[in-house]
Amino acid sequence: MSLGILTSDSYVSLSEYRDQYFRGNRFDQEGLLKRSATLYVGNLSFYTTEEQIHELFSKSGDVKKIVMGLDKVKKTACGFCFVEYYTRGEAEHAMRFINSTRLDDRVIRTDWDTGFKEGRQYGRGKSGGQVRDEYRKDYDAGRGGYGKVVQTF
Repeated sequence: MSLGILTSDSYVSLSEYRDQYFRGNRFDQEGLLKRSATLYVGNLSFYTTEEQIHELFSKSGDVKKIVMGLDKVKKTACGFCFVEYYTRGEAEHAMRFINSTRLDDRVIRTDWDTGFKEGRQYGRGKSGGQVRDEYRKDYDAGRGGYGKVVQTF
C-alpha cells in the first residue's frame, strides 16, 4: 500500500519503507518525506560514478548535491547515493521519469528521502557495505560478487 500525496501538478506516492534510524516519530518522518527534494537512489553498480549520476539526474532538473554511499570500512562506493534537487517539483520529475531506468546495466530505484545528514552516506551492513548485499546469494559483478555471508562458507 502506498500513501498518496496530491500536489499542485502531480500525484506522488510514498513507499512503505521508513528509515529506522530517523530521529522522530513516523508522522514527523512522513511530513518531511512529503516536502523533501532529496531522493535515495539504490541498486547502483559499485562502479557508477558521481558524474554519471549527475548526467542522468540533471535531465529532470538542477541537481543541488549528490552524496555517494560509501562502505564504512573501505570508503569505496557501495551501491547507493542521495540526490538533492533545489525544488520538490524537480525531484518529482526524477521520481516519475528516472525510477526503474537503467544505469551501468542496472535497473536503479529511487525513493523519497527526508534529507541527507552527515553520516548517512555510510553503509549499515556489518561488513561496512549495504545490508542487502550481505545476504545476496547470487553472483553480481556490479555489486562486488557474491554476498558477504555466502563468501564466508
